[in-house]
Amino acid sequence: MGKLIIVWFPIPISGGASGIGLETARVMAQHKAHVIIGARNMEAASKAKHLILKHTPGARVDVLQLDLASTRSVRAFADSFKALNLPLNVLINNAGVMFCPYQQSEDGIEMQFATNHLGTGGHFLLTNLLVDKMKETARATGVEGRIVNLSSIAHIHTYRHAILFDDINDKKRCWAYGQSKLANILHAKELSRRFQVG
Repeated sequence: MGKLIIVWFPIPISGGASGIGLETARVMAQHKAHVIIGARNMEAASKAKHLILKHTPGARVDVLQLDLASTRSVRAFADSFKALNLPLNVLINNAGVMFCPYQQSEDGIEMQFATNHLGTGGHFLLTNLLVDKMKETARATGVEGRIVNLSSIAHIHTYRHAILFDDINDKKRCWAYGQSKLANILHAKELSRRFQVG
């Protein structure tokens, strides 16, 4: 039986400062992945990093500012990641907001849809800004990259016609979270379709 060789490979994780994101970052660090935590709250992200290092001495964990509700912040995160000159093997789109009071992002989009999915912030833009780096890494290493979009069962609770693209800032909000989660799933399906090998 051949040896299992684990190499340090970078994994940006949005929302890695708490919850599922923190647990994902912790386990990936245990398996010798170089984890990059993208977080809006840098204090919480620093605490998460120290917690991971306490349990896994020698782990490679970096923290970068990332507010998914802001186009400016998403672009700055992507630029900061690229400036690290690291390969990109796995991108885990985890962060999100749920059932918050109605508000709009700094780009004028309903907060849940902007944060959880949309191209004016959110995972859609982040993925699009980093996908070329992932393709470059795959070509250089011969190892196919992975993009993981976390969603939830709430994707079944949407408006009658699923996503209200013509009224994305609907103030009733009753189905805003569900449509953002449906958008995550549709995005993942389309990425799978576009990047299928063979």
